[in-house]
Amino acid sequence: MSAKNKLTLSVQYADPRLQESITRPMIRKWIMAALFAPAELTIRFVDAAEGQTLNREYRGKDYATNVLTFAYNEGEEELPDDAPTQADIILCTDVLEKEAAEQKKTVEEHTAHLIVHGVLHAQGYDHMDDEEATEMEGIETEILAELGYADPYA
Repeated sequence: MSAKNKLTLSVQYADPRLQESITRPMIRKWIMAALFAPAELTIRFVDAAEGQTLNREYRGKDYATNVLTFAYNEGEEELPDDAPTQADIILCTDVLEKEAAEQKKTVEEHTAHLIVHGVLHAQGYDHMDDEEATEMEGIETEILAELGYADPYA
């Protein structure tokens, strides 16, 4: 592993439903594919109640969403070049499973996509306007193809 992709990873299964099927080695592989710099990340799987609480408290939206990224050094101007990206990436199992079924994807495929998406957010990528969304979706699609997954936007 190169220094640029050094990863300190914590995986938390507050909602244990995916603990057997979405393993730490899978999560590490997906993160490494999307990581462009050193990082200290926590991936946390939560139920709908915790997901809704976090989304309401931090985004002002009173519903559970599929993934939330809390990037702690986003916008910091005084960070050294080798400072790791620090973020918590929260995945809501209830929403993730529902979306996978609706999109006719496996839970694994959808989880891989949401983790890649969250890792890109942690590194400053966003989709607030059409140009940013197109760029971010293109990077996600490329990373997921390298991992053997279909285009999540097709």
